[in-house]
Amino acid sequence: MCVLTRRSLREDAGAANVARLAQRAVDRYELELSNHFEIEEQILFPAIETALGKLPLVDSLIAEHREMEGLIEQLRCAPSEVLLERLCGLLAEHIRREEKELFEMAQSRLPEPILRQLGIVIEQKAVRICL
Repeated sequence: MCVLTRRSLREDAGAANVARLAQRAVDRYELELSNHFEIEEQILFPAIETALGKLPLVDSLIAEHREMEGLIEQLRCAPSEVLLERLCGLLAEHIRREEKELFEMAQSRLPEPILRQLGIVIEQKAVRICL
């Protein structure tokens, strides 16, 4: 979503395109990201912290979820190129932090049976959308 949004903004930063891209971001949030955040906050993060203890990284990732939710709400009401860029930057960085920091830590420090069980539970809760 971020790559396509940024590419489209470079080609056309007009109000109509910005509104269309903002609606696409809102739709993607409603269809996929809200479920993703819920799974992380209700299943993944608690399991990691139960096994490894309280992690400032988890608090930071949750704060980023709230910030992205706030950006989505702003995009609903007043779409702008600045908000879209901010959302895309935050989301891209958030994904990198999860993959390079949190997931690496979890995979290296959590026992295989816990990881396997987490995978099963997450798969059951994940909403899969093919757009």
